[in-house]
Amino acid sequence: MPKYINVGLVGYQFMGKAHSHAYKDMAFFFPDAEAYPVMKAICGRNEEAVKAAAQRFGWEGYETDWRRLVERDDIDLVDISSPGDTHHDIAIAAAEAGKHIFCEKPLANSLCEAREMLEAAQEAGVKHMVAFNYRRVPAVALAKRLIEEGKIGEIYHWRAVYLQDWIIDPDFPLVWRLQKEKAGSGPHGDLNAHIIDLARYLVGEISEVVGVCETFIKERPLVEEVEAGLGARAGAKKGEVTVEDAMLFLARFENGALGSFEATRFAGGCKNHNRFEINGSKGSIVFNLERLNELEFYSREDEPHVQGFRTILVTDGENHPYISAWWPAGHIIGWEHTFVHEVYDLMNAIARDEMPHPDFADGVKTQAVLEAVVKSVEERTWVKTSEV
Repeated sequence: MPKYINVGLVGYQFMGKAHSHAYKDMAFFFPDAEAYPVMKAICGRNEEAVKAAAQRFGWEGYETDWRRLVERDDIDLVDISSPGDTHHDIAIAAAEAGKHIFCEKPLANSLCEAREMLEAAQEAGVKHMVAFNYRRVPAVALAKRLIEEGKIGEIYHWRAVYLQDWIIDPDFPLVWRLQKEKAGSGPHGDLNAHIIDLARYLVGEISEVVGVCETFIKERPLVEEVEAGLGARAGAKKGEVTVEDAMLFLARFENGALGSFEATRFAGGCKNHNRFEINGSKGSIVFNLERLNELEFYSREDEPHVQGFRTILVTDGENHPYISAWWPAGHIIGWEHTFVHEVYDLMNAIARDEMPHPDFADGVKTQAVLEAVVKSVEERTWVKTSEV
C-alpha cells in the first residue's frame, strides 16, 4: 500500500508556486509512486496573500508563522521555499521536530549555516534533500547515463554559463535577491549554485577555484510593490545593491578536469540560459536549458565520414528517464516538470527509508565551492575548497 506524506510548504511566491504545482500533479502522472504528498498547509507572513495562495494552489489550509507549521502534528515533511536567510532556522527547527526536510537551493547563505543544517538533520535521523531541480531534467539524466557508460571517455573540460537579463534595467527595483542579508549573494548563489551542483553530479568534486566578480549597478529604486514571478514595482527612493551582478570563476576538479563557470543577470537576450559543455577523450555533450528536451552528443568513435554533433530529442519513454510518465515521443515537456520529478523521487525515497539526492551533504559541498570562490575574489588567488 502506498504511503501518504503530509506536506507543509513555507513560501508562496515563485518557488512556492513551482513546488505546489509539483505536489498537485505528481500522483496524476506517477501513479506507481510508493508514497504520495498530501498538501496540508502553506505558510507566509501576509495572511491575505497566503490564504489566496492556499486556495489557488490547492492546499488544505495555511499558516502565517513557520514555527506553527513546523510544530503541527499533522506535518511529516517541511518544504522550505522561502528566501535564503530563512533556511537555517526553519531547517533546524524542522529537524528537531522530527520532520523530513526539502529545501530550496542554495542550502544556506553561508557554509557555517549549511553545516549546522546537515548536522541537525543527521542527528534527528530525518530525510533531507536540496532542490537542485536540474538534475531531474531528462536530458541531464541522459547525460549522466552516457558519462557512466563511458560514451565520452575521460573528461577533460567542463564549461558552463547561467545567463539571465531580468535586472539589466538600472531602474529595476531593489528586490530581496539583490540584498546580501536576505539572498546571501547575487547570481553566484542563485545561478552558479545550480551549475556547480551539475558539475559535481556529472564530472566530480571540485578541488580549487579562482574567481572575479562585479556589481555594475550600485544603487536601485526601493521596492514599492512585489509582483508575480521575479517582478516588482519601483518606488522613488533608492537603496544600495549589496550583492554581485556577475561572478566568473575557473576550477580544477579532483579527477584532473578543468572547468569554467559564469553567472550573470546582465546578459541581454538571455532569459534563462543555463548551458554546459563537457569534453572527453571519446566525445562531448552539450545541454542548454532553454532547449531542455534536447541533448547534443558527439562521438569520436563514429565513422569519420559521419562524425559531428547529433541532437537527441529526449522524449522517448522507453529509452529516456522520467519521460514514460508524460506524453508520446516527440511531445515535449517543460521546466515545471523537473519539480514533479523531484517530488516523485523524494516521495519514493521516504517510502523506502532511503536518503534522497542531492541531500544536505551535497548542499554543503556546493556551498563550500561557492564560499571558496568568494574567498578567492577577496584574496585575488586560487583557493582550495577544503580550506573554507
